Amino acid sequence: MTHSSDSFASSSFASRTAYAAAHVVADPYGGNAPGAPAAVDWDATLAFRRHLWSLGLGVADAMDTAQRGMGLDWAATSELIARSGAEARAVGGLLACGAGTDQLPAGPADDLAAVQAGYEQQIEAVEAAGARVILMASRQLAATARGSEDYQQVYGALLRQTRQPVILHWLGTMFDPALDGYWGGPGAGLDAATDSVLTLIKEHADRIDGIKVSLLDADREIALRAALPAGVRLYTGDDFHYPELILGGSDALLGVFDPIAVPAAAALRALDAGDTERYEALLAPTVPLARHLFAAPTFHYKTGIVFLAWLAGHQDHFGMVAGAQSGRSAIHLLELHRLALAAGILPDEDLAAARLRQYCELMGVNR
Repeated sequence: MTHSSDSFASSSFASRTAYAAAHVVADPYGGNAPGAPAAVDWDATLAFRRHLWSLGLGVADAMDTAQRGMGLDWAATSELIARSGAEARAVGGLLACGAGTDQLPAGPADDLAAVQAGYEQQIEAVEAAGARVILMASRQLAATARGSEDYQQVYGALLRQTRQPVILHWLGTMFDPALDGYWGGPGAGLDAATDSVLTLIKEHADRIDGIKVSLLDADREIALRAALPAGVRLYTGDDFHYPELILGGSDALLGVFDPIAVPAAAALRALDAGDTERYEALLAPTVPLARHLFAAPTFHYKTGIVFLAWLAGHQDHFGMVAGAQSGRSAIHLLELHRLALAAGILPDEDLAAARLRQYCELMGVNR
């Protein structure tokens, strides 16, 4: 990997850079059972990305919202990155893609060099697609690193060779329990992890566009944002407190922006215009939906994302890679529909009601 003059589409919003972490649409005829190779409906998947770009949002692709670590294998992921890159170039869309190590065997790697090589393979794929690199948190690194110095070694080596400044990725254990102790080593708490990641960022500030933080801890995010070097963004990944965190100065890289893309984009335009009252009014009805969508066990939020995409007409079925549509109960999804109506995110309420009836009949649930 060598430095180049690659460029990225700029944000459509003046006051914040905003990415929606996008889901993938499974091929309903692809045999997407647990443990089976991921089969993706590429037409529907790319159509949804065009929808997000048409609203002015950037797309954060191949992230946990796209079922990384929960069924989307590297073969499908690498194809997703390449296809999304081509689509972004065609429409001038802002695109960042996750580069991780999930093509490696689960558990500890042989050594840190093996983890670094895994990252490098995926970084090469993202850069070849013309997308900004998001250095995803690595389960293999979490299982291999003994302390913060190991994180500094691996990330430092990667940052010295990427073509363009990257987005770092800090995912809390509520999203992925395998990432316990990330940045600090086994048993390290969040204070030690914060010190470690700040050390890395300050040493390599010119190589880092920002850090995406998904800890569902607003106070910690605000403190970290204040401590960042000038020019390094804090991308909130807090799907509980995003309205106030964005208003306070965070940029956004959010899974919840997938289903609430329309009001989110309108709110960001209101913020650009200095109309904070309208900004808050647009986002306030989405917060109860988000809190239910990301309720514990949080890592199953992808099921609700896809359910909402089906109700909204963005896809023709409620199936997921690895059969993950079973990740939430019928009662949870019925409440999600109610909250989606209250948030005004279903463009055709009659279609949503008809599909909800189909689901209830299949599940034997009386509404």
